[in-house]
Amino acid sequence: METAAATKWVLDPIHSEVQFKIKHLVISTVTGAFKTFEGTVYAEGDTFEDAEVEFSLDVMSIDTNNEQRDGHLKAPEFFDAEKYPKITFKSTSFEKIDDEEYKLHGDLTIKDITKPVTLDVEFGGTATDFYGNLKAGFEITGKINRKEFGLVWDGVTEAGSIVVGEDVKLTINTQFAKQV
Repeated sequence: METAAATKWVLDPIHSEVQFKIKHLVISTVTGAFKTFEGTVYAEGDTFEDAEVEFSLDVMSIDTNNEQRDGHLKAPEFFDAEKYPKITFKSTSFEKIDDEEYKLHGDLTIKDITKPVTLDVEFGGTATDFYGNLKAGFEITGKINRKEFGLVWDGVTEAGSIVVGEDVKLTINTQFAKQV
């Protein structure tokens, strides 16, 4: 869509966050985040209907507030960060439901596996910051099954408890700056 009529919006990482939640021992939830990421949105005018979205995460920036666990997640048993340093998303459609709700359809690539996903998007609106920059805010949520993306490690405790759940809940809060 990168045409003269398309407006480019660039992710503001200072005012954005990427978090995930996954069950541990099937009884509690562990929250993690990716600290380094980037993204762009191309939209016709200032409306986001049918926008094109691209997003990538740096796997080495994973942070679950535990260095040992983070190291394990970066290892070949999980993300294999040395071989696959990025997680990427490229939209196939951005469907407007109403003034605040959208469905974001696209291809998510983790390791060397690409699968279609659908994410819920809540449009927070636009505002101008202290420097005169127009910003747009979105909260993106969804759920994926980690095993569908090759994250198949299944640790089991001596008592037979599953260590890591399969479903990963995603919460991505973003702020994009309009490029002029």
